[in-house]
Amino acid sequence: MVNTERHTVNSHWTENQKNLMLFSGRAHPALGEQVAKELGIELTPTTARDFANGEIFVRFEESVRGCDAFVLQSHPQPLNKWLMEQLIMIDALKRGSAKRITAILPFYPYARQDKKHRGREPISARLVADLLKSAGADRIVSVDLHTDQIQGFFDGPVDHMHAMPILTDYVKANYDTSNIVVVSPDAGRVKVAEKWAQVLGNAPLAFVHKTRDIDVANKITSNRVVGDVSGRTCVLLDDMIDTGGTIAGAVKVLREAGANDVIIATTHGVFSDPARERLSECGAREVITTDTLPQNTDHWDNLTVLSIAPLLAKTIHEIFENGSVTNLFE
Repeated sequence: MVNTERHTVNSHWTENQKNLMLFSGRAHPALGEQVAKELGIELTPTTARDFANGEIFVRFEESVRGCDAFVLQSHPQPLNKWLMEQLIMIDALKRGSAKRITAILPFYPYARQDKKHRGREPISARLVADLLKSAGADRIVSVDLHTDQIQGFFDGPVDHMHAMPILTDYVKANYDTSNIVVVSPDAGRVKVAEKWAQVLGNAPLAFVHKTRDIDVANKITSNRVVGDVSGRTCVLLDDMIDTGGTIAGAVKVLREAGANDVIIATTHGVFSDPARERLSECGAREVITTDTLPQNTDHWDNLTVLSIAPLLAKTIHEIFENGSVTNLFE
């Protein structure tokens, strides 16, 4: 049974011990260091650099033969570079005779391209899974996938972790839950909102009706609120926020419907321009996210970043010990 205290894993090989080794890409080194600290181990020394033409070189400075390897990489901009780096790291581990390789992608790249809307379109989320498998990954760990079906794209175990307990614990500790209404930004997220509402003391639900232009990326219009939000504190949630247009529009609609306060909660703060400006000026009291992607809180007073490292460390520990990842949610 895994407790909430830091747990130590012996990362050195002996005759009767398995050998856990943690590797971190360059996209989010602070997260890798924090996960290693939670596990009580050191990150495996790695040399990584870019050639003049953009090619990436990776070499591990210790033997990886027979190890249980965990390759952690975040995927902020430039996403394609960091995805390629993770694939190269996995390939190097496979060729170095690692026994088992687990790819940890806190934010799964291309997750929004999980199906075809029209003809002659790719399913890029499936392509990413195929690339990871071809590179040599035996298992995937990710947090709050955009859609559950992505788990079926990878031919092997997929541990789909959830950041909801981290976010809801923060909300319960800092806000009066008796006056909260949980708001989904669209009808498709109502099931997730229902889980939030249950955790937050069976809070009432509402959702924002919106329309999407399939020909223009990131263009969504929030129209009206379905549900009573008058005089209440709204917790507006989504799995990811990119440019912030949808969420900023939803905040405006909620305010017009009489909401007393609006709190934005998201697992993945992509925050592409002009998200910072939109979300800091939209009228939301607070924007809460995790560090699945690196965040910069400078000059963003209403942004709160919660650590995902304890969850990832517990997941790694359970996988390494052949325990139950499901028990982390029970």
